[in-house]
Amino acid sequence: MSTSGLKAIAPVPKAADFLDIVLSKTQRKTPTVIHKNFKISRIRNFYMRKVKFTQDSFDEKLGAILEEFPIIDDLHPFLSSLLNVLYDKNHYKLALGQLRTARHLIDQVAKDYVRLLKFGDSLYRCKQLKRAALGRMATIMKRQNEALEFLEEVRKHISRLPAIDPTARTLLICGYPNVGKSSFINKVTRADVDVQPYAFTTKSLFVGHLDHRYMRWQVIDTPGVLDHPLEEMNNIEMQSITALAHLKACVLYFMDLSEQCGFSVEAQCQLYHSIKPLFANKPTVLVMNKADVARLEDLAPERRALVEEIINAEGVRHVQVSCYTDEGVMTLKTTACDALLEHRVDAKLKGNKVNAILNRLHVAQPKPRDDVVRAPYIPEAVKDRKKFDKNDPERRRLERDIELEEGGAGVYNINLRKNYMLENEEWKNDVIPEIMDGKNIADFIDPDILEKLDALEREEEKLQEEGFYDSESDMFDSDDEREAVTAKASREKKLISQNTKKAMKNRAAMPRTAGLRTLSELTSELTKAGLDPSRIQERAEMLAKVAGAKRKRQREEDEAEASMEVDEDGEAGSDGDEHEGQWMDVDGEEAPKLKRAKANSGAVVAKGSRQPRTNRQLAGMRDEAQASKAVKLRNLGQRERNRNARAGESDRAIKTKMPKHLFAGKRKMGKTDRR
Repeated sequence: MSTSGLKAIAPVPKAADFLDIVLSKTQRKTPTVIHKNFKISRIRNFYMRKVKFTQDSFDEKLGAILEEFPIIDDLHPFLSSLLNVLYDKNHYKLALGQLRTARHLIDQVAKDYVRLLKFGDSLYRCKQLKRAALGRMATIMKRQNEALEFLEEVRKHISRLPAIDPTARTLLICGYPNVGKSSFINKVTRADVDVQPYAFTTKSLFVGHLDHRYMRWQVIDTPGVLDHPLEEMNNIEMQSITALAHLKACVLYFMDLSEQCGFSVEAQCQLYHSIKPLFANKPTVLVMNKADVARLEDLAPERRALVEEIINAEGVRHVQVSCYTDEGVMTLKTTACDALLEHRVDAKLKGNKVNAILNRLHVAQPKPRDDVVRAPYIPEAVKDRKKFDKNDPERRRLERDIELEEGGAGVYNINLRKNYMLENEEWKNDVIPEIMDGKNIADFIDPDILEKLDALEREEEKLQEEGFYDSESDMFDSDDEREAVTAKASREKKLISQNTKKAMKNRAAMPRTAGLRTLSELTSELTKAGLDPSRIQERAEMLAKVAGAKRKRQREEDEAEASMEVDEDGEAGSDGDEHEGQWMDVDGEEAPKLKRAKANSGAVVAKGSRQPRTNRQLAGMRDEAQASKAVKLRNLGQRERNRNARAGESDRAIKTKMPKHLFAGKRKMGKTDRR
């Protein structure tokens, strides 16, 4: 993963903005009208929905923040160390941990208050519980203000980091401040790094890209490093150390032999030896910059010996460069890229992966099958062919030469027929007619076209006889359509199979051989066993008669009920012509679906169920009119109880009609809509 993957993090709002976003969303997305005369269950659900929706909104926003920010332990070691240097890994983990804890606390608050709301006995109680729940959630989020602000600063800084890919081919520039590192990256790439004549102009990592041998390379310019212990280095220098430690790159160590950078040659050599352990297993190039001012040959013998000690080390290349006059810049680029390519190839050859690939390769070497010498045959025309010379007057003429003689491009029209191989050369430019003797010549280009046409017609007749074209449902326009239909059928079959398995899950396991036995089989087996089956036969005949009578009675009741429904529909349909035909059985039309009857509770009454002989709702009543009047009086008596949100007749609780904290005391400045 590169740093470019860290730049898609959404902005992190502050705690106050976070609350505004969540609470305004709750206000917009949930119902807002409630009255005290509603049923208490409706009032409870109203406020429970608000608490749950607020909790879901907090959970969604906090979850998005926790998912977008990277987990440091899962990143590349370079990115992990870079984030640790820039933002302090412990502080970063602590901020994310606080948000994770806040999300858990908000979930617990919502869970507790939803449980309390289930026992709310009035609109006022439910509203106070909802306000308390949202207030506790808001308090928890306000405490996370510092963590949110820290993560927002981290996000801003990450978005400004250059896109560094730790796995790409990389040239890493390092050295003392003001030795010409930024000038070199500006020369070989399109990067625009600020260059000034003082130290520590570059305070962070900068990246440029170049092409070499048709491959993409990234060049990283690091801040200057001073020669002091690692514990005393600041964040700017630690970025360079992190890049040197974790990136597999070619290291370009820049030196200023003219000492215009403000550091002596001895100090620059000492810094090289101090950070040399970071160059292990990396190709290294010693770059002696500002060659237009001072070269290696111009140094004093003792200083030159220090530099040559570095040059003579194993695996170190050296190049003298001047970014001012461009001397050696391209040479340095080529040297560094080739050194890294060689190092990568050697590393691959030393690895175990190469052996696995080589085992699958076979290079065939031709071996002579006898002692006969078979020299390569080269045609004489090829041997006599001269090398093309543009200035030779006897050279062969090209199509380009003919084009120039005929007027050049746009005027010359190439003759595509001149290379036709015909019996007579005069036939080349003949015009081929389209119609000849009243027939289309294109039809006679293929001599076997009539036989192919007859075969095609025979095949079509055979398909028609087999009924291939009878059903259009099996004909598909393409293979994709056929595969889609097949896949749909297989899905439906699988669904039916799964439903069957679920239905059979709780049934008793029966062996496959078990089945129903007829009475004759049972009596024959009992007779063979020497037992008298007469009692069993008599009982079976009696049970069969009872079951038959029961089925007959049920069938008669169903028919009588159906006839009554038809009569009622006929009476309703006789009121107007617009209902005519709704109950009639008309050929070519589907029978209308009759409405299912419902009880007072709203439950659907089964059509074939047997009705009770007496109506219990009319028990103790003179007639249906008296029963309906009793129902009206009952509902009227319950109206006041429902309006006061009483749980039942035994609910005698007297709520505080005027809470003192809302109606007592001086009315201060501000909103009074809650009074």
